[in-house]
Amino acid sequence: MYGQEIIVRYLQDAEAAERTFEDALASLSKTGDQPEVQSALANMSRKARTQHERLQARIEALGASRSTVKSALAHAVGFAPMLAQLGKKAGEKSTQDLMITLAAAAAEAAMYEALGAAAVAAGDAATEQLARQLQDEEREDYQQAAALLRQSAIEAFERAMSENVEAPPAAGAN
Repeated sequence: MYGQEIIVRYLQDAEAAERTFEDALASLSKTGDQPEVQSALANMSRKARTQHERLQARIEALGASRSTVKSALAHAVGFAPMLAQLGKKAGEKSTQDLMITLAAAAAEAAMYEALGAAAVAAGDAATEQLARQLQDEEREDYQQAAALLRQSAIEAFERAMSENVEAPPAAGAN
């Protein structure tokens, strides 16, 4: 196949990213204090596992193997956004978890757009089909996280306000 080495490299990158996201989502699902958010993140982690398994199967079908170096590097970099959560309260962590998830899902959807486009250029219909399936799944994750984010942020804000018991500003005060 024309461009097979490049397609394999793209698949290896995507597979390494999905392994990292699986672990990151599993970790995020254990933080925060909003059960609906935790459940959604745990489900997304399980979905990421099926995604990297499908990517690995495609890599193997092309006669290659996954890149352990890329997986290790992606793993090290993948947990960096969680450092911003240090010192945050549980309610705020759920909101931040969703923001991280939204960003990751958008990045993954873009990654699959690039993979799909490269597969078309290479004449690799099987990889294109896989890329489009995975892209649709990432869009679903994005939509689900976005739907949860508003309520999560409101709950975190209201909880923080009740803990601070701050008096509202006086009428006419600037």
